[in-house]
Amino acid sequence: MIPSCVALVSQSETGYMAKSPDFLAIGHVTKDLLPGGNYTIGGTATYAALTAQRLGLSVAVLTSAPPDLDLSNALPHIAWHIVPSEVATTFENIYEGQKRRQFVHGIASPLKAAHLPLAWKQPAIVLLCPLVCELDLDWVGVFPEAIVGVTPQGWMRQWDKRGQVMARAWTEAPQILPNIEVLVYSEEDVACDEVVIRRYAELTKIAVVTRGWRGATVFYNGVARDFPAFRAKEVDPTGAGDVFAAAFLIRLKETGDPFQAAPFANCAASFSIEGQGTSTIPTRQQVEERLRFGELYT
Repeated sequence: MIPSCVALVSQSETGYMAKSPDFLAIGHVTKDLLPGGNYTIGGTATYAALTAQRLGLSVAVLTSAPPDLDLSNALPHIAWHIVPSEVATTFENIYEGQKRRQFVHGIASPLKAAHLPLAWKQPAIVLLCPLVCELDLDWVGVFPEAIVGVTPQGWMRQWDKRGQVMARAWTEAPQILPNIEVLVYSEEDVACDEVVIRRYAELTKIAVVTRGWRGATVFYNGVARDFPAFRAKEVDPTGAGDVFAAAFLIRLKETGDPFQAAPFANCAASFSIEGQGTSTIPTRQQVEERLRFGELYT
């Protein structure tokens, strides 16, 4: 049975950053179960934050976790603010070829806009990255000066009594998408439904659909452009979309051009699948080198 979310009132733990970060990720860090009973710390917030940090930004994470989930090794040189919880959001991914079955075995506390530290209210880039509907509509409009991106997986899923994750209609999309700059999601999140993909693109300033080894499609100003992926030896695809999202937002901030941001993000994501977990998230130097010399899928 999946534990209910528990809203605790005890003191939250705060990291060491006393000013607004360049990049702020808001969502649950997770315990990702591994064969044999071990686990690694994951979740979009983890992958995105590490990507931003390795690309040279100051980074902070607002999340929820129990006291025994140690983030100090998983998020080095990254600030965090932890809303206390009795359990961690816990996932198990089972891959069968390119298909994934996913189970959720625990859910941490919801994250409210009131949990945001005052010092973190003016970041340059924000990624709202829910995994289990932990973010509510109170986050809409909180960061008027930032580039705000959304990875909406957590609003697009539900689960049965066994915890097996399945698709859910994203009913909140019309309230959220007109109020953000960038939407990033996988075509698998909408069962490759091009009608839904077009609908989301019409609601958002910039919409990006990732398509695995086929790269990504960017919708901007009524134009859809496809960008091929970089060739890479796949070891573990977990988190590639999260790396893509962070890299895309960062390069968009730097260039103002989503069509320049997409190749950069594809390149960053290509590194992330070449090792287990977060181990091969690249530095900026690695990305720039592969951008010049790497081979594309055609």
